[in-house]
Formats: sequence, C-alpha cells, structure tokens
Amino acid sequence: MYRLLRPLLFRLDAEAAHGLGVQAARLGQTFGGVTRALFPRADERLAQTAWGLRFASPVGLAAGFDKNAALVPFWADLGLGFAEVGSVSAQPSAGNPKPRAFRLPADRALVNRMGLNNDGAEAVAERLAHTERPEGFVLGVNVAKTHSPDILGEAGVDDFRQSVRALLPHADYLALNVSCPNTAEGKTFETPEALDALLTAVMAEVQAASDAPPTLVKLSPPATGGVDAGAVDELVRISLHYGVAGFIATNTASDRTGLTTEASRLEAIGRGGLSGRPLADRATALVRHLYGVTDGAVPLIGVGGIDSAEAAYARIRAGATLIQVYTGLVYEGPGLIGRIHRGLVRLLDRDGLGTLAEAVGADA
Repeated sequence: MYRLLRPLLFRLDAEAAHGLGVQAARLGQTFGGVTRALFPRADERLAQTAWGLRFASPVGLAAGFDKNAALVPFWADLGLGFAEVGSVSAQPSAGNPKPRAFRLPADRALVNRMGLNNDGAEAVAERLAHTERPEGFVLGVNVAKTHSPDILGEAGVDDFRQSVRALLPHADYLALNVSCPNTAEGKTFETPEALDALLTAVMAEVQAASDAPPTLVKLSPPATGGVDAGAVDELVRISLHYGVAGFIATNTASDRTGLTTEASRLEAIGRGGLSGRPLADRATALVRHLYGVTDGAVPLIGVGGIDSAEAAYARIRAGATLIQVYTGLVYEGPGLIGRIHRGLVRLLDRDGLGTLAEAVGADA
C-alpha cells in the first residue's frame, strides 16, 4: 500500500509529507485496535533486555519523528518495542526557517536542518504526564540544548540540566543529544572538556532522582575513513566515569561523503544533517568499536541507515542490543517494522541461533 502512496507523498515538500504522516498516525492512534491488527507483534525470540527493561521488539523509533511526544501509543500499536521522543530542549523553539528537510532518493537519504524545533521541556513533560503509556512499551526521552547561539558554556549546561529535571520522571531511559549538528552556533558537547562539564551537572541531577532512569549518550558518526579510536575512547571513558549506561550510534552527519546525488542538488540544499543509507557502514563501524572498547558491558542502540532486516541484523551482530529506524520509514513505510521482525527470525534460523540476544556482538 505504501509503495503506491510514496510517489504522491514524494511530490510534496519533505516536511509537508512528514506532517501528513503525523496526521495519519494521529488517526491510527485513535483507532488503535485496527492499527494493532494490521501490524502484528514481534516474535518472542526477538525480545531483548537492557538496563533492566524488557523490549518486546528490538526495533524502536529514533529521535526526531515524534519531537513532542504526541504519538506514544501509536508507536506501540505499530509493533515497535520502544520510541525515543524529542529532541526536547529547555526552551521551546520554532527551529530554522523553511525549507529545512530534503530527500535524496538516489541515496535513500534525508538532509535536515530542522533546528531542534519542539514545544520545550515543560510542555512535553506535561503531555507525558497525561499520556497513558502502553503496557510493556519502553519510552526514551532525548534531550538537547536549546537552539540559541546565546546559550553557551555554563548556560548551555544549565539549559540541559533544566530539561533533564523536568523530563526525568517520564523517561524509561534518558538520551543526551550531545552531537546534534544542527545547533545554531555549530557546536556540540563532543570535546572531552565540554562532555565532562555537561555530565558533571547532568548526572548529578539524574543520580539525585529517587528512581533514576539509565542515561545514554548519542554520538556522531565517524568519518568515512574509519573510527578515530583515540577521540571516541576518551568520550567513552568520561561517560562511563559519570555513570552513563550506554551509547546511541549514531546521530546525523554534516558531511556529504560518498553520495551519488548530483553536486548541484547538494549545493542547492546547503547545510544540514544527513541520515539514511549512506550512514549505514559508518554507524556499524562505530557500534563495533564501542562494543569492543566497552567489552560488550553496556548496551548499545544502533541507528543510521537501517532500512531492512539485513541492515538491522548487521548492526546487532556488530554489537547493538537494539536498533532504531527513521529515514527507512520514509522510504519503506510502516510495513518496514514487520519486515524487519520477520527477516530477523529468518536470519536467526539461518545461523542456527535461538534468540536475537545470541547474535549481539557476534561479528564484533
């Protein structure tokens, strides 16, 4: 069905098509029983456990689609095991001027410079407080610094801390978006000094909570040439020192390496974060490195270019306990989730494995 609709959707601006998708999801959320009937649950062999949480499916929604946590029940109805809402910032933001989202069909990719548009931490926290959480569904909340060049240094750290304080009670896990390439000032928290300062404040806030959720750090993709082991290992060391419980690999990329889309088209689009299939090998390489440097001791979430069961399985065998989709949904539609579920079971049978957990890190 989606393959018939996709040519029509692709005639629209990417953000307009996304808006239609959100409206369709709201309708699907209203008729949750119909949605559940159309999208069966994952096989029990695919269930994963991480941070003491049971994930009925290893497939989750990446941050960026449901920025304001408006569709949480819908993601469960689709058969996903978890969703990561956000990124959410302390202050509400309208984001960058439009147009700010672009498709690269030749590369099965997207470029976005949304600018962290969201309703703000207090509004999202209020919405989550009144959202009936589907039983057994895991909710991650992704937090980023407010999109403003005036909020830097200590002010940026405090901005993060405000969001964490507001959203902690509503998160099964917390994701710190330290690597977003779409900040107004073009800076991230991925230098050792910046990450150390951020985690000093944020993890103190988390650990003071009565029922603190696990905290994850979301990292940038490595360069096409390979993982900068020294830089990544230092970020891992700092993160683990402060009690970070896992990593998400990866965020979008600011470069355009290896694309087949015409240079003139890329120049017309301009800056923004690249997501989709071109990130697959880079994200897999980072997952494999993180699994090795942590001796497989902390769960990893793999994201970036996962648009098939084979891509999901490769990420899991590289060391990811869980995977996330976003751009793949744009090109494949919601049926992608079921195809990944069915394909993973076939791949386990092919390899003589009983459960997906046995495949984690098999190729690391």
